[in-house]
Amino acid sequence: MWNGGGGLGGLAVSQMFAQEALSADAAGADPELNGGLHHPAKVKRVIQLFMTGGASPMDTFDYKPELEKLHGQKLGPAEKPEGFTAPPGAIMKSPFEFKQHGDSGRWVSSVFPHQAQEVDEMAFLMAMASKTNVHGPATYMMNSGFLLPGFPCMGAWISYGLGNLSDQLPTFVVLPDAAGLPYNQKGPFSSGFLSAVHQGTIISAGGRNPVPDLFANERYRFATREADRDGFALLETLNAQHAAKDTGDSKMEARIQSYELAARMQLSAPEAFDVAAESESTHKAYGLDNKPTKDFGRRCLLARRLVERGTRFVQVWSGQQGATGNWDNHSSIPKELPPIALSVDQPIAALLRDLKDRGLLDDTLLIWTTEFGRTPFAQGGDGRDHNGGSFVTWLAGAGIKAGASYGQSDDWGYKTAAGRTYCYDFHATVLHLMGIDHKRLTYRQNGIDRRLTDVHGSVVSEILT
Repeated sequence: MWNGGGGLGGLAVSQMFAQEALSADAAGADPELNGGLHHPAKVKRVIQLFMTGGASPMDTFDYKPELEKLHGQKLGPAEKPEGFTAPPGAIMKSPFEFKQHGDSGRWVSSVFPHQAQEVDEMAFLMAMASKTNVHGPATYMMNSGFLLPGFPCMGAWISYGLGNLSDQLPTFVVLPDAAGLPYNQKGPFSSGFLSAVHQGTIISAGGRNPVPDLFANERYRFATREADRDGFALLETLNAQHAAKDTGDSKMEARIQSYELAARMQLSAPEAFDVAAESESTHKAYGLDNKPTKDFGRRCLLARRLVERGTRFVQVWSGQQGATGNWDNHSSIPKELPPIALSVDQPIAALLRDLKDRGLLDDTLLIWTTEFGRTPFAQGGDGRDHNGGSFVTWLAGAGIKAGASYGQSDDWGYKTAAGRTYCYDFHATVLHLMGIDHKRLTYRQNGIDRRLTDVHGSVVSEILT
């Protein structure tokens, strides 16, 4: 009976019990501060688009004409830098044509024709840097602010600080690539030392059942809500007794709350995940009628539906862990970058326009980023190696100065030259928009007041209204 209570229980635990557990953990937001924790918030919800593998800046958003002049010359470091997978080759120009777009005159390569039409809505961080050239640690750093596992990601910190917008759907949802999870598997969505209730809920957007085991298998016809009512009542009693005996067991609290949420999602999730209910024109806009864009487009559309219904933080991942099927273009930039860029370009532009048309962009933040950049030197013919020296992130939506940019890489796009920003500054800026002072959102762990930005970080006011 106790195993049953610990492993299956919580479905009938009262909403009051769940909210009490959450309020004891989270700092709580003041509605008088427009939903913010420390100051009035401009952003209520976030959609983060993460390009797994290291999207090449000089082949997408960071035009470098100097590479055309130096193409073929051996000007790189004599020895292989740490984290590079091969010795640097010759300087390599971008194989793609760049043009200026919008009133802002933003340079964008031909691999992103749809996003190029929306650049006046975006603000660019043109000189982001990482402390590593290795995928795993860099992915952790961009999500949690640390190179090592065990620390909460940004979505978990936001869940901890602000709580949910709706009790019908998860606060933090992750939509991974259909091909597989990113580097570190589920590590980038971890709640770390925070309560397990703040970790990301992984949704299989392309699967028949996006949320595994939300409903009983159709083979078990006896498992109806009516038949389970008495069992749920008993499990409520067992779980409450167990939780009272071990108040420090965050996994138990998380399990209770997750099953309570599951009960509510049995009513709300089918409608939220039903993208078929969208119009034909919406399906076409997101690229659901084309094989290359269908998966990412479906997940972008689902992200919009989720934030529209009260999910606070949604991550949409492009690319899986590994040497192929992502943005890790070692072998050939001309052959490998266009297909992955094609898969996301139209859906991203459609998502941005859709959020704006529905008025959601007034209090939603849309982010495009990656874990690091790539070298201006060729690798293996016409590929590019890892490079934490400089990469690009853009943001659009509430509180963002549309058409702005901050920072600049050097003439090769190898290192930052001015306005360098790390993940700490990026995270501080996102939290600021959500009404959170990144220095004051803390959690005491092993005698240390931990925070998302560690001991670093400044809000990048240059891209804010």
